[in-house]
Amino acid sequence: MFDGISTFSFPTPIIFGPGAIERLPEALRECGVSSPLLVTDPGLRAAAPFARVVEVMETAGQAFEVFDAVHPNPVEADIEAAVAAYRAARCDSVIGLGGGSALDAAKAVAVCATGDAPLAEYEAQAGGMERIAEIAKTLGPLPPVIAIPTTAGTGSEVGRAAVITSHELGRKIIIFSPLLMPRRAILDPELTVGLPARLTAATGMDAFTHCIESLTAPVFQPLCDAIAVGGLEIVIKYLERATSDGADIEARGMMQIAATMGAIAFQKDLGATHSLAHPLSTEFGVHHGLANAICLPAVMRFNREAASAEYARLAGIFLNATSATAGPGLRNSTSEIDTADIAIDHVERLLDRLGLTRRLRDCGEGRITREALPALAAKAFRDSCHLTNPRPCTQRDLLGLYEGCW
Repeated sequence: MFDGISTFSFPTPIIFGPGAIERLPEALRECGVSSPLLVTDPGLRAAAPFARVVEVMETAGQAFEVFDAVHPNPVEADIEAAVAAYRAARCDSVIGLGGGSALDAAKAVAVCATGDAPLAEYEAQAGGMERIAEIAKTLGPLPPVIAIPTTAGTGSEVGRAAVITSHELGRKIIIFSPLLMPRRAILDPELTVGLPARLTAATGMDAFTHCIESLTAPVFQPLCDAIAVGGLEIVIKYLERATSDGADIEARGMMQIAATMGAIAFQKDLGATHSLAHPLSTEFGVHHGLANAICLPAVMRFNREAASAEYARLAGIFLNATSATAGPGLRNSTSEIDTADIAIDHVERLLDRLGLTRRLRDCGEGRITREALPALAAKAFRDSCHLTNPRPCTQRDLLGLYEGCW
């Protein structure tokens, strides 16, 4: 499927292929920087991908500082501590290494190292994009960010957003601006080889959810629609392979591409699945990809009529990519609504084959009780993603979706 290192832009310059990490020192030189802060998490600090990056940097004689205290769902205190480290070391750029949490944290560091406002003031819903633009205009451009994903799900390496939990607001906020887009993304599938099977599956379903929610968002963006369809085709073809064989470099690499495509596609926006998933991560520490995977079938059933054409298209992708034993097929007489049901069935079967739970009660160490659902629904309703769901949602609707997933 791919051979050697490829470079392409859309619009972020992307360096892709086994061994692509060797290009990191060159990428820093191209960005005109010499003193990066490497932002990662404690688990990755002790893992092979971190050691590989350090080896590349030290071999090139490249100076750098490390901040390794990013939480699995990054919080405002992570950003404050990383900014302090950035300023103390007089850094001029940021490298994000890890999953979406580290990459989002790196982008938030670039904003907060330039401006002095509390993180909550950069929230997109509070006019944050305008504030970030003003910072860049009056205080100078944001420091370059180079994104190196070690998972294949969020696509944050090409995204213009960072999702951080604000302690002031007590919820996740979305910081959004074209100025947050990394200057370079390095996609090296060899850095994802050690990812456990369940985490591979969960992050892959994050990419899948990005694609299907983008495709169904009621916004006219045919370019994103085409990319979303392409991303779905790749996930359906390669996610099970990547999950079952962690050393399958082709499957690992193609899942990185799918994650990137999902993030490009959701420039259109997302839907109710993400509004439901965000509080599950904030309140109970549920992995974002797993939260999406659990909530997606219920949301698809809720959207069944409003998104029947898109779900019917998804059913066709499944049927083209999988054998007849993977789920029900189509007949010439099958209606669009019935075809949408077939797509939902295929999604559930995929989750089962990946070994992912489909019940909230199995997550959060048993702390997600039925009594907790109303408070979660209130937080989900304040999340902006459901505003572009194909079917409008009330808070009561979101509560019903949680109950259906519980």
